[in-house]
Amino acid sequence: MSFTLLALVLSAVLVGYLAVVSPLLGKRTYDRLARSRDRDPMAYRRMCAFWCAELWVLAAVALLIVAVEPGLDGADVGLVIKAPPSELLGMIAGFLVAATVSVLVFRRLAARGGPIPGAEAVVHLLPRTTAERWYAAGLSVTAGVTEEIVYRGLLIAVGTGALGLSEEVAALAALAVFVAGHLYQGWRGMFTVTLIGFALTALYLRTGSLLMPILLHALIDLRGLLLSPAPRREPARELVSGTSGD
Repeated sequence: MSFTLLALVLSAVLVGYLAVVSPLLGKRTYDRLARSRDRDPMAYRRMCAFWCAELWVLAAVALLIVAVEPGLDGADVGLVIKAPPSELLGMIAGFLVAATVSVLVFRRLAARGGPIPGAEAVVHLLPRTTAERWYAAGLSVTAGVTEEIVYRGLLIAVGTGALGLSEEVAALAALAVFVAGHLYQGWRGMFTVTLIGFALTALYLRTGSLLMPILLHALIDLRGLLLSPAPRREPARELVSGTSGD
């Protein structure tokens, strides 16, 4: 498949943004949140709103590429359900069981104050108030939908259609861009993202549909942000330390 000039230009701009601009911008905004959150009660909500807006714009551009490229359709980017009804029901049932178990396990860990896997990498994204929890939930669902459309659906299609890569190589290249987009989490967080992204990619390639990757992705993010206890802050100790230095 050879892409039209317009589709190629849009794809090149999108890939360039995802590979370079988005990782650096994400790290910059996350670091700014870490510095300002304690003194600015709106900082968390502003950043979540900004990230949600950015993700939906990227998804819109991805869908625009599909719309302007005659060689692409919804099926090429996973926007279909290809599995037979029996297999799909089985996957949904398994998903619901896994979701229930995951929620119960991590809720118990959170109640006991135990460490939650992966929480350290996104410690400043953990909500502290009810309002922030709603923003975190919105960001989780947004990421689940839009990142799968962009990183899994479109990038693999661009790799195979425009660059002539095999499906496996295109999937690995798309995974690398996906991991780069989580630069703000540091190398440990990016390692975890690599494992999760690999599983989501394998699931997409197996089913040919983004349905299950979207559901699983959203669940992982919801678990990570809503069921991980925020670290305890110790303003009193900081005040004493500052006073003792006077």
